[in-house]
Amino acid sequence: MPRTNAHDMPPVNSRARTFITWLLALAVLGGGAAGAWYWFVQMPRERTAASASAPRFRPAATVGVAQALRADVPVIVSAIGTVQPVVTATVRTQLAGILVGINFTEGQMVTKGQVLAQMDARPYRLALAQAQANLARDQAQLADAQRDLGRYRTLLAQDSIARQQVDTQATLVKQLENTVAADEALVGTARLNLEYTTITAPVAGRIGLRQADIGNYLTPGDTNGIAVITQLDPIDVIFAVPQDRRPALQARIAGGAPLPVLALDQQSVATLAEGTFLTFDNIVDATSGTVKAKARFANTDGRLFPNQFVNVRVRADTIAGAITVPVSAVRHGARGAFVFALNADRTVSLRQVTTGIADGDRIVILSGVAQGETVVSEGADNLVDGAQVVMPGDGPRERPPGSGGGGGGRQRP
Repeated sequence: MPRTNAHDMPPVNSRARTFITWLLALAVLGGGAAGAWYWFVQMPRERTAASASAPRFRPAATVGVAQALRADVPVIVSAIGTVQPVVTATVRTQLAGILVGINFTEGQMVTKGQVLAQMDARPYRLALAQAQANLARDQAQLADAQRDLGRYRTLLAQDSIARQQVDTQATLVKQLENTVAADEALVGTARLNLEYTTITAPVAGRIGLRQADIGNYLTPGDTNGIAVITQLDPIDVIFAVPQDRRPALQARIAGGAPLPVLALDQQSVATLAEGTFLTFDNIVDATSGTVKAKARFANTDGRLFPNQFVNVRVRADTIAGAITVPVSAVRHGARGAFVFALNADRTVSLRQVTTGIADGDRIVILSGVAQGETVVSEGADNLVDGAQVVMPGDGPRERPPGSGGGGGGRQRP
């Protein structure tokens, strides 16, 4: 048989080689996809499961605490008020004339009857002298007529003259008497006008800025007058009270109980004056649902100034023996107000409470907390029911092995 050369053998099928190449490529891609799935999907799941099965530990929070105390709590009605003088008097001249003297300093305190200004008195002195002269003339005529009447009556008694002449003389005497009375009134008017040339303070108080200068011609109709005096002691404060608070206040007033009122500065920090409730207005403001009220204050030190804005606090009543906690201890959630009560084992219990009025930094607890219980007043933001807490003076707390720590418990409302 003839020998076969290797070069004479038929070549491998190219289709088979292509198929094998595709198989290898698919195997590589599948392995990569499986590795990616494990890395990005399965491994995070395993980590999450491992973390969930591992015991959790939350460090105990450091909190501040306070006791629930029993105290008498005042019921306060707060409002914004405006200081108003009891009397505001504009000093005006009572007659027309030239202003020749000013006897006050702007802003000074004046007393009632103190001389403030002087008008030109010369025309009014002359008017008084004329009225007095007319009075003297008519008094002389009256005296002469009265003497004639006396003589006529003597002659009538002797039947020497007619009665008609006596009656005529008596009528003349009456006329002259009325004339003298009118002259006396004119003299009084002239004397009063002369007094009006000296302008005095109608009330005691603080005088404002001068509105007229020496040499000005003044009349009683001048709008600004010479100056304005405001009475500062006592002084009033006008404020608005909600209409639903009026009946309780009115009942206290009707019972004769005084209502103390405080006037505080704009920051409600410093007490400016202490006074008493005076009265209500006679109508409710329909736009705001409030009624105006007035309180009166002694203002000997002048700390209240007219038209000044102040914060007003009216003590309407007092709740005796109320249980109070710091305002910061009360939290608010979907189910209402609650506090965290401190237990003996340094855990906290969530308590739903009913709150009342607040007085400064403490608030009344109507239900949910008993007297003497300890509540968390600071650091309660991240607490849950049953959480462990530590006091500022406690030592460091070690993590108990395998313990759930303070992370368990029910969530806050």
